[in-house]
Amino acid sequence: MVSKTPINFSIVTKSRPSAVVGVCEEILSKLEPFGFDNDDTFAVHLALEEAFLNSVKHGNKMDSSKEVKIECSVDSDKIEISVTDQGEGFEPASVADPRYGNDLYKPGGRGLLLMNSYMDMVKFNERGNSLYMVRYKEKPRLAKDQGQKRG
Repeated sequence: MVSKTPINFSIVTKSRPSAVVGVCEEILSKLEPFGFDNDDTFAVHLALEEAFLNSVKHGNKMDSSKEVKIECSVDSDKIEISVTDQGEGFEPASVADPRYGNDLYKPGGRGLLLMNSYMDMVKFNERGNSLYMVRYKEKPRLAKDQGQKRG
């Protein structure tokens, strides 16, 4: 049976890479009762892991005295996740596309690309230290698809 009552919760944790395991377990455990399938769970796991580790590594500069705050809302239609670090922030548009040029061969730098690929919405606050992501169970149809005839 699919749960109908939305849940909202927050997690505040020390800024340590190892904390990602507990954060992911806590959030992913909430998806199945709302009818999210394996594809959704995989997508959320990947995006959440990337967002959290980016906050620890790039935002908080591996300073374990700082914290990462995760806010989550799950209902029968979608999951919304915010990840906020205590860093100075950054300009997301300044991050090079890792699929081209010299960045193609770098071992890192694919986190933003993966988040944007697996989540339906990814936005940063103006400062660049807080990320908001949404994954819908049912994907909204694009306007261009609605008017096309088939066959």
